[in-house]
Amino acid sequence: MRTVTEATARERVDRGAGDRSGNGGPRRHLHFAHIRFADLDPLNHVNNVRMLTYLEDARVSFLHWDSEIDGASRMGRLVVARHEVDYVRPLLLRREPVRVETWVTEVKNASFTLAYEVRDPDTVYLKAISVLVGFDPQTQGIRRLDESEREYLRGYLHG
Repeated sequence: MRTVTEATARERVDRGAGDRSGNGGPRRHLHFAHIRFADLDPLNHVNNVRMLTYLEDARVSFLHWDSEIDGASRMGRLVVARHEVDYVRPLLLRREPVRVETWVTEVKNASFTLAYEVRDPDTVYLKAISVLVGFDPQTQGIRRLDESEREYLRGYLHG
């Protein structure tokens, strides 16, 4: 699997994705998932549950990609509070990886919302959102996101 932190210049033109360095706005995190034979359902489509695994892999990659310590997270503990998924087109087995784009649509004091598209340059297979909430394992309750977490998320915020 391959992860890219922002779109290439060509993809920025095609998709409107950019970075915060003056190239056209907020970034999208790009994760490339390889489709395996085991991901298929009896109709030879990628199984709907496996599509959620692609989102999970992209989300983990997004939250870990730029840590100062290899394998560490830029974010504290989080839990997923909600998923909403629209399956747009069937995704079939192929050699090329499929692109999972992730960006932030909302940042609050204790939660944030991620949006995703599983796509190729011209085809969207899935659209989804996830609400993640800061979590304190000691109290088993919600925690506030700290300023560094919110700042990181704002770098991917699309309004």
